[in-house]
Amino acid sequence: MPKTNVRLALSGALLFILACVGIASYAQQQSAPPAENSDQTDETLKVNVNVVQLFFNVKDKKGGLIPNLTKDQFQVLEDGKPQTVKYFAAESNLPLTLGILFDTSPSQTRVLDMEKLVGGQFLDEILRDKDLAFVMGFDADVDLLQDFTNSTRLLKKAMNQAKIGGGGGATGPGGGPVPTLSHGCCTMLYDAVYLAAHDELAQQVGRKAMILLTDGEDEGSKLKIQEAIEAAQKSDAICYVLLIADRGGMWGGFGGGEMNKLSKETGGRVIDVGNKFEKLKEGFDQIAHELRSQYNLGYTPSNPKLDGTFRKIEIRTSDKDYKVQSRAGYYAVPRAE
Repeated sequence: MPKTNVRLALSGALLFILACVGIASYAQQQSAPPAENSDQTDETLKVNVNVVQLFFNVKDKKGGLIPNLTKDQFQVLEDGKPQTVKYFAAESNLPLTLGILFDTSPSQTRVLDMEKLVGGQFLDEILRDKDLAFVMGFDADVDLLQDFTNSTRLLKKAMNQAKIGGGGGATGPGGGPVPTLSHGCCTMLYDAVYLAAHDELAQQVGRKAMILLTDGEDEGSKLKIQEAIEAAQKSDAICYVLLIADRGGMWGGFGGGEMNKLSKETGGRVIDVGNKFEKLKEGFDQIAHELRSQYNLGYTPSNPKLDGTFRKIEIRTSDKDYKVQSRAGYYAVPRAE
């Protein structure tokens, strides 16, 4: 992936660690395999570099979530070759690491306050003691408004600091400036996704997701959409997009095509909420339900080569009417020693 200077102003030591370890994870360096069909919520997460771990949903033809399926009802293929499932569980209570990204460009002028209100309600409902979340704002800058915390008070405070054309204008730890990526124009959507994935979520283990509130239009990012997708895939983050803007104003364009690609490749989806409060709330509710209703499946790849290639993953169910919502694959990158 092309090197870029767009990254948060993290400490030198942490940047070195990230360069060596962060994005060089093999598949999902997440929790050690739990006992089959057991509840591992209270167990310590451990790194395991030999297992590809997948979090996914199963839906019926109408989009309803299908619970209570068993291991025998699934088949996993990597690059078209069947894999042996090592463990399987409906892990709806595993700790969650979440990023919420607010588009603060002019297209959001009439909906940003609504986003803050509903986003805050969402955090109240979904965050639990062992969960973590962070908040970013992006327009001409990409601002980290609040780093990882499980405090909904701090997260909502950061949301409320987001402002149109100014990211957040917040102060970082110790009263210093929040790390900022600045170009001078206009909506750094792809750069924001990259930063959220590469500099934030790649450091974490376990279940990871990001939610973007945006009209989907990028203008001025140094990175391309594919680079943003690759960063999200390497961080094992599921990307949801709440497509939102004031359709009645001059900002009517929606970039749904690229957002569909981002969400599909990472196992999330796009939810078009327009400028309606109830639709936005419903969208957040759907995301919360999906994140708390995920299956967890792990396997050791039959291809042991750590050659940096992208491996396509397909999860099939015994019922052809069911649809699996999962990420498209992973990068077989060796872990740096």
